[in-house]
Amino acid sequence: MTSPTDAVSAPSTPPGTRRATGARFAVFWGAPPLIWQLAFFLVPLGFLVAMTFWSVKNFRLAPDSTLANWIFILNAGFFRSAYVYTFWLSALTAVLASLIAFPAAYTLAYKVSPATRRFMIFMLVVPFFTSYPVRIYSTQIFFSPQGIINTVLTPLGLGPLQVLNTATGTIVGYMVLVLPLVVLLQTFALSNVPRILIEAAHNLGCGRLRTILTVIIPSARIGLIVAGTFAFVLAFGDYVAPVYLGGSKPPTLSILIADQVKSGNNWPRASVVAVTMIVTLMTVMLVMLGLAYGKRGAKR
Repeated sequence: MTSPTDAVSAPSTPPGTRRATGARFAVFWGAPPLIWQLAFFLVPLGFLVAMTFWSVKNFRLAPDSTLANWIFILNAGFFRSAYVYTFWLSALTAVLASLIAFPAAYTLAYKVSPATRRFMIFMLVVPFFTSYPVRIYSTQIFFSPQGIINTVLTPLGLGPLQVLNTATGTIVGYMVLVLPLVVLLQTFALSNVPRILIEAAHNLGCGRLRTILTVIIPSARIGLIVAGTFAFVLAFGDYVAPVYLGGSKPPTLSILIADQVKSGNNWPRASVVAVTMIVTLMTVMLVMLGLAYGKRGAKR
């Protein structure tokens, strides 16, 4: 125990010194990720934007300041079709993943023991241990004309199902990519809903469905919206599923980037498509974060 004499004689640290120490601590631990983002995101992004104004002469890039690449891409019918198709598939994936994941997340959050919950969360993380293209190849085995599913369904008169090289195949690939992540995020969001709110709703006579709609979903709104937004972002930029399960027809924006590079080494036009994708994703994220936090911020 500190004696009164020691307390009087112990030197106290001035508030200014404590603030300076705290600032140095924050800079020391915060600088590496900021430097990393600056070096490997902002600088390449700036170079990508600059490249949209360059030209291609004799299959070689030439620094320029022309708007021809923007005018060509934004007025091209194939770009508009690919943009609408990619946006539609990504939005559909986000909605489907959110709806399919919710019952599983609800069960993990409220209906199973903590040990079972930890085991199931581990099983949801396991797919991320494997390469995503490998998972897509294994999905091809299931949905190919002579695959496992058609082998089972055809004798029953329910097949064969044509999934590969269709939009359905692309959606299946997107779900392979995003569904485990959406279930995890929704589980964490639902687990953080105060149990006292749910018990209060039950005490007031709310049924299970009404409690979910009026208490649980509004309380977990931020996590649920973030989960759906992640699903959209991952699907919007995916290249593997549209190629190996969707057949590349019609092409998505990711495929369009590869096509522009392959056709005449046209990196500037590919950069225009890439920058358009980045702007779209940033806009969608800002809108969704506004939906997630806007109402709560207004109340404050």
